[in-house]
Amino acid sequence: MERQILHVDVNNAFLSWTAINMLENGSEIDIRTIPAIIGGDEEKRSGIVLAKSPIAKSFGVVTGEPIYFAKKKCPELQVFRGDFEVYHNYSNKLYNLLLEYTDIIERFSIDECFLDMTNYLMGRDLKSVACEINRRVKEELKFTVNIGVAHNKLLAKMASDFQKPDKVHTLFEEELADKMWTLPASELFMLGRKTVPKLLNMQIKTIGDIAKTDKMLLVKKFGKHGQMMWEYANGIDNSPVNNKVELPKSIGNSVTLPKDLMNISEIHPVLVALAEKVGYRLRKYKLVAKVVNVQLRTKDFVDYSHQKRLPFATSSTKEILKLANEILEMMYKNEPIRLVGLRVDDLESEDEIQLSMFSSVSSKQTNLDKALDQLTNKYGAASITRASRLDIKLNNKKEKNEA
Repeated sequence: MERQILHVDVNNAFLSWTAINMLENGSEIDIRTIPAIIGGDEEKRSGIVLAKSPIAKSFGVVTGEPIYFAKKKCPELQVFRGDFEVYHNYSNKLYNLLLEYTDIIERFSIDECFLDMTNYLMGRDLKSVACEINRRVKEELKFTVNIGVAHNKLLAKMASDFQKPDKVHTLFEEELADKMWTLPASELFMLGRKTVPKLLNMQIKTIGDIAKTDKMLLVKKFGKHGQMMWEYANGIDNSPVNNKVELPKSIGNSVTLPKDLMNISEIHPVLVALAEKVGYRLRKYKLVAKVVNVQLRTKDFVDYSHQKRLPFATSSTKEILKLANEILEMMYKNEPIRLVGLRVDDLESEDEIQLSMFSSVSSKQTNLDKALDQLTNKYGAASITRASRLDIKLNNKKEKNEA
């Protein structure tokens, strides 16, 4: 049976979701209609452009550049802070709406989902379902999405990246030559920036050129990536829509500080907050860690890190913090620090680990962790006393799913 796949991609998610949240809370300004960006905190030196309004884009503002330079381009630019709790809320609203159409949904990112509609169309046309979802999101959730319609994930993803915003595009096999092969090679999904110059040296300029190149030549030049490149250019992708949650292989948090920390006594409280967050996320996934890694970045942007193995696998905030402090004492070189990071690695399911009989994690400590987790679930991270004493904003590092 031919698969029926949709890819739903929120248009300008962070700016749109911030705008809607502001409007729902009484704002009279829709920041999507003014020169506006979502950015980090300039005072805390994490000030880069995360998202931009169409008007800001017309001034040449680009995602990823420092806010300082963005304001040089557009002096009237207004900066709004991102709020990932708000973003997760709207992401969940979208997911719940999509669940009305199929049970097989892969959350590709916070603002993207793949839907396998193969056994859920009930006699309907796939594109008409996509158009209905597009309309409902706009009417019920107040933001817009692009939707790609295809017979596999790759082509659905490529289609959703065609003209934006608020569009539904098809990309079926018979449409490859007209809709995809004419695009620059750099537009092919999963094609890295370093690969493009190598392709140009081979006189390969478009996706169509890749598709028509001898597969074995690409394999010889690029290895397995060359085969994948050729298959993708020819619209071949058999990967399933994966609606299973993949457990992370590592969990980390870092914080860029409001001012340089000048001694180790100022760094210790930062590790407390980081350990609280990392421990909470471990327990949320029912995982335990075997390795703790501490990262420091100096005022001159020099990074160094050190790691040590825990005496036993654990998700205990206390045990993670204890080892993190030991690592810090060992590695700190008495220089100003602008960023502190904490990561745990070598993760396993808590159900698969038989804790050592020498484990010092008492039932009292376990109950404390659970109580703090319940407070976090109910009231947010600020309810954790030790973390909320710190005037810092934690930045979640992406949980790594690769080995």
